[in-house]
Amino acid sequence: MSVENAKFSFTIVDTEQGLKEVLPVLKQSSILSVDLEADSMFNFREKVCLIQLAVPGLNLVVDPLKVSNLELLKPLFSNKHTQKVLHGADYDIRSLYRDFGFEINNLFDTELACRFLGIHETGLDAVLTDRFGIHLDKRFQRKDWSNRPLSPEMVEYAARDVIHLHALSELLHDELKQKGRYEWVMEECRILSRVRPPLTSHEPLFIRFKGAGRLDRRSLSVLEELLQLRTRLAEKKNRPVFKIMSSGSLLRLCTEKPESIGKLQKMDVVSPRQASMYGESIIDAIRQGMAVPEKDLPKYPRKRIPMPEPEIPERVKAIKEWRDQLAAEIQIDPAMLFNKALMTAIAAKKPENLKSLGEVDGIRNWQKKEFGKEIIKILRQQK
Repeated sequence: MSVENAKFSFTIVDTEQGLKEVLPVLKQSSILSVDLEADSMFNFREKVCLIQLAVPGLNLVVDPLKVSNLELLKPLFSNKHTQKVLHGADYDIRSLYRDFGFEINNLFDTELACRFLGIHETGLDAVLTDRFGIHLDKRFQRKDWSNRPLSPEMVEYAARDVIHLHALSELLHDELKQKGRYEWVMEECRILSRVRPPLTSHEPLFIRFKGAGRLDRRSLSVLEELLQLRTRLAEKKNRPVFKIMSSGSLLRLCTEKPESIGKLQKMDVVSPRQASMYGESIIDAIRQGMAVPEKDLPKYPRKRIPMPEPEIPERVKAIKEWRDQLAAEIQIDPAMLFNKALMTAIAAKKPENLKSLGEVDGIRNWQKKEFGKEIIKILRQQK
């Protein structure tokens, strides 16, 4: 179904036949702009709810909740000759792979490009306003995109989010090439295109819980029981876990460990409604955590960090001073050039030549090519 509205038109694709009809036009283009809408704020298992695609002369909104088979799009995303343009691509890449098995080749991330150009405000709205004087409508940003039917205004909002990426990418291509940073970004995009959603893990839930590392083992035991409870409730109600109980509430519960509904209510850590709905389950989870024998209490895993050689911090300092000066000269965030972890790895290895530098874990080809000789020179001046 095609929609036209004040100089802007787009096509809604909600059948497999409709997808087959537009596919030849998509395949002919050397550039494909991509965006998506998901429902992570509203459902236990998030999913992609819309895929917005744009090529010159054609704007599409594909509804994956109605088009059950999107296999036709797989070759398009993996095609190395068609450049896929996304803004802030990390989440989208993971989501498209998780839900549809899409692998993206020839990625150009306009948000990443902006950061390598030293642009401070890299949100799409800010960038489009700065470069084109265009303001994006953000009214529907936090809506539940899994609901059907979607309002015409929401679909148009989604379609408009992607239509400027082509022009923006061309502008950024030129600016990057003028500054000699185009290959930097393309290498980073090749690496970014290989990110994947985390695999299902059998490790305790507290491993990924912020603040768990500061808890004693008994509190960790209680926290794990509460996290398991929250996950079960969230799955049963099909709600995101944070809408069942906040992380802050869980931290207080596992440290103060109320033993009764009365004490739970006095803590004022959950709402009266939550206490009514989950109170008994919360107290039961706390009791289960408290009942774990001392010898079986969980232990937060800590990586043993070997004592560094005394010369390493001085090497890091020398590299950092050089990096910060360079970043100021070329007007870029210093961490985009070399982050702390990479500087430390270089300092620890102390490569004596470019071949050895290239063996440092995490080093990029562009970093070695552009700055390798300077880094080797700096290291030779150190002890």
